[in-house]
Order: sequence, then structure tokens, then C-alpha cells
Amino acid sequence: MTSTLAAPSPATEPITVLATRPPWKHTLLSLSVRNYRIFAGTSLVALTALWMQRIAQDWLVLELSGSVVAVGVTTALQFAPMLVLGLLGGLIVDRYPKHTLLMITQSASALTSAALAVLALTGWIEVWHVYVVAVVLGLITVVDNPARQVFTNELVGPSLLRNAISLNSSTFQLGALIGPAVSGALLVAVGAGWSFAVNALACALVVLALSRMNLAELHRAPRAVRAKGQLREGIRYSLAKPAILWTIVLLAVIAVFGQNLPVLLAAYADDVFSTGAGGYGLFNTLVAVGALTGALLSTRRRAVRLRTVVAMAAVYGVAQGVAGLMPAELAFGATLVVSGFAWLLFITAANTLVQMSTNMAVRGRVMALYMLVLLGGQAVGGPLMGTFVEAVGPQIGMLVSGGVPALAAAVVALVLHRRGLLRAD
Repeated sequence: MTSTLAAPSPATEPITVLATRPPWKHTLLSLSVRNYRIFAGTSLVALTALWMQRIAQDWLVLELSGSVVAVGVTTALQFAPMLVLGLLGGLIVDRYPKHTLLMITQSASALTSAALAVLALTGWIEVWHVYVVAVVLGLITVVDNPARQVFTNELVGPSLLRNAISLNSSTFQLGALIGPAVSGALLVAVGAGWSFAVNALACALVVLALSRMNLAELHRAPRAVRAKGQLREGIRYSLAKPAILWTIVLLAVIAVFGQNLPVLLAAYADDVFSTGAGGYGLFNTLVAVGALTGALLSTRRRAVRLRTVVAMAAVYGVAQGVAGLMPAELAFGATLVVSGFAWLLFITAANTLVQMSTNMAVRGRVMALYMLVLLGGQAVGGPLMGTFVEAVGPQIGMLVSGGVPALAAAVVALVLHRRGLLRAD
């Protein structure tokens, strides 16, 4: 029987703290669950293909327009729907079965990517076509992202959630490691169209995998009944908990200033090192190498607290700022690895803390707010950083993209220390 949200959600939910670090043999523990194995395996294929499409899309826009600002506009259009409709997406996730929602969103993604592939392969593609597709994919993301976040708990249950979140990050970064390299090779050899076609096939594979799951084994989340004030309830819940509030504040700053690497790396590949599409793919791969390492190490955390999130935000900002000071391609590449490593330690800590601090009855809305800030911040930051980079150059742009988050982390740490909240769970 499906449970419903009959009363206001409790203000807190306990966070598991392990007495000792998990042994290395438990790094892949969540894969012992059949449904999660299916999900993780197809996610690796799908995320690799998604990264292929992202790299091809950004480079195609740069080729068609000759403008870094246009790349930033593409990023903004893809993430803007989350900024406008993200909370509504979270409410939809809390009200309807996550498995069904993912079947719908992935089917829509397959059709959209297929249309982009046809346009590119026939040579009819124009910048405005990419803009339209970016908006459509952004609308799909409004529901897909929070549904995917909450569905992880339904797949593995609360006892394995922390491990599954880290493995999800590892899967994402492994896709980010493989995808840009493959996409870079395809861009040089045959152009962008085939990357879009591969992503369409990968989304169709996800739909097939979802249809093969044993739904009886899911840990069903309670579903919210239709009622007034549910969006406000999710916001109030988030604002009432320091662990959620301050994590989202830091996430907002990093999303706007620090998470627009496609804009910055495209400029580095085109203007600074003149490495072309292959170099652009390589730079993204180096970030993913560090990120994958960070994701795997995050499975061995005993606990995640607010101070962990603040510290990792500071480390990430410093690492990315230092990249802007590197004069040679080899040194720049090395700092990208460190930046990717620090980013994943931050984002896995942030995601874990927010999810495990949130009652299941409102988790869709809280995670929608989380994704709204993460993706919506990139929508704002894409054109902002694109315009800034064209005005002052990629090196200063990279320095600012790291320096502002580092400064924000220092300010938040000072505020929390004065309020006695730095050790808040």
C-alpha cells in the first residue's frame, strides 16, 4: 500500500556515522543489489554518451558561431528550466513513482538527441537548433535529476545510500573520463553528429534496463498527496536545517563561478594552447581523472558533516584558482586533475549530507532545490563567465572561477564558527 504525507515532515532525520572506515572490499557494496547493478551499469553507458554529447554540442556551437559567449548561452539555456521550474519538478517527484518518471524522461531524451543527430549528420544544423534542443533537454532535466537522486534510495535502501551516492559519482566521473576522449576523437574524425546519435541509443538502453527491474524489491518512498503549500514546505524545511542551508549556499557560489569549465576549457583549447577539439576533450578527461579518484575515495568516509563540505569547497576553489596561474599546458593539465579531485570530494559530501539530512517525505522537493541551485547556478554563470572570459582572457577567468568559491568558503566558515554551527550534522 502506498503511504501518503499526512502531516508536516519532521525537522530532522538521523545521519548514520560509522565507527570505523568501511573496508576496501565494501567499496562496491551497493552492487550486491540486483536492481542497482542494472541501474549503475546502464548509467555508465548513458553518462559516457551524455558527456560525448555535451562536448560535441559545446564544440559545435563554438565552430558555428566563433563565440565563447555562445557556448555560455548554450549552457544557460540547458540549465535555465531548472532555475525556473526546479521546485515544481521536485513536487512531481514526491507525488509520482520515480521509476515511471525516469522511463518517461529517458524516452524523451532519446528522441531529442536523435533529432539533434539527424540535423548534424545531414548538415542542416545551425546554432539556433542547438539552442532549442538545449532548452528541451533542460525541461527534461527538471524532473529527471531529482527523480534519479531519490530513486537511488529506492534501489538500495537507507543502509546503503551513502555507498550508492559515492558509486553514482564514480559512475558519472567514469563516464566523464571516457566520454570527452571518445567525443574528441569523433569530432576530429567525423564531426559532432555521431556523438548525438550515440547518446540517443544510450537513453533508449536506459529505458530498456528500467523495464527489466524487479519493482517488488524497491524501497518505495512515501508519496505526497496533493495539498496547498507543498512547495513552501520544501523550502521551509531546507532553510530550517543549517546542514542543508549552508551546503546549498556554497553550492550556489560554486555553480555560478566554478562550474562552467566547458566555457573556460573551450577558451583554453581555442585561444591559449591552440589544441583544438582534441585538446578540449583531453582537458575534460583530465578533470574526470581527478574526479573519479575523489569519488572512489569518498566511499571510505566514516561520516559527512557540514565542516567537511566547507573544507572541500575551500580546497576546490584554491585548486581551480591555481590552474589559472599555470603558464604551460602540462602544468595546467596537472592542476585540472587536482581540481577534479577536490570537486568530487565536495559534491559527494554535499549530496550525501543533504540527502541524509532530509526526511523521505520531502526529499524530492529538497533535492529539486539542490539541483535547482546546482544547475540553475550554471545557467546564470554560463553567459556571465563566457562574457567575462572574452573580456579579460581565459587565465583571469579561471583564477576568478576558483577564487570566488574559496573566498565564499572562508566567509561561511567564519559565520558558522561564530554561531557555533561548524560542527552541525
